[in-house]
Amino acid sequence: MDNVPRAGQVCQHVEMRLPQPLPDPLKSAPFTWQEALDAGVSRQRWRHRALGAPSRGIRSPSTGKLELPQIVRPYTVVTAFSAASHATAFLLWEFPGFLPGSHESTIHLSRPDTMAIPRRKGVKGHVGQFFDDEITNLNGLLITTRPRTWLDCARRMTIDEITVVADHLLRRPRAVFEGRSEPFCTREELEQMLDRHKGTPGIRKARLALDQARIGADSAPETRLRLALERAGLPEPELNRPTELGSGVVREPDLGFREQRVAVEYEGEGHSEPAQIVRDIEREEDYSRAGWRLVRISKRHMGIDAHRAVSKVRNALIGQGWTPK
Repeated sequence: MDNVPRAGQVCQHVEMRLPQPLPDPLKSAPFTWQEALDAGVSRQRWRHRALGAPSRGIRSPSTGKLELPQIVRPYTVVTAFSAASHATAFLLWEFPGFLPGSHESTIHLSRPDTMAIPRRKGVKGHVGQFFDDEITNLNGLLITTRPRTWLDCARRMTIDEITVVADHLLRRPRAVFEGRSEPFCTREELEQMLDRHKGTPGIRKARLALDQARIGADSAPETRLRLALERAGLPEPELNRPTELGSGVVREPDLGFREQRVAVEYEGEGHSEPAQIVRDIEREEDYSRAGWRLVRISKRHMGIDAHRAVSKVRNALIGQGWTPK
């Protein structure tokens, strides 16, 4: 009985094994050894099993779900002269479009081609030629710029999906909703990126995508729909262009065929909201009074190369007097 520890002794023993609290800046996100050293963290605390070790020279506190920038940042710090790139930059910039492999947890880092390829656990390393204006700082994280990321990812994407991203970069924002008034890129900036890196993998597809990119699409489905319609031989539509329907009524169809008076709207999930349903009815009435025909497209029309969507728009155009060539 004398060897059995008392309750108070057990508690004291457990407390002695608890790790020291981390300094506030390190409590909620992964950090590097140098950052730990600068914050006064001991080597013993650094090695404590309560900390995760995602890669060499990086520790992660046991916290809730981490955001991607928090996960990626320390990798760019411990890997000298590196920046987040390729699929990782694609996600950090929140590009639309489908990039194969972008769902994977691998972190992509790029370095100048005068240095060794980054090699470490959880990292896919790349090297390449970089101009000074092709790396930028995103809230403390070094990352390839939007135009450079667009080109880097082109190799693994289809031409249409590269076009989706190009349309996203070129579109004019709606300042009242987005807090910005300038597009992410100009066409000249994307053309310059292509001219700088002639011969890089994927550049031919990127050139073809830029040729078919247009300013005006507000979403990836709108771009995919436009491309499907043009591929089917339909006239090229205007994109989100203000259109006066009479009596001071102005609408901006996603895709508009002014000559035939046909408006096409792509409707996402938000159009099932009661208030939006009322607005959609009013919109359709505005078009009808002006002699326009409204075609409403949803996700269910976009399968199999958007065959059903193309059919609906073609029939509307023919009904409004258009003659296929």
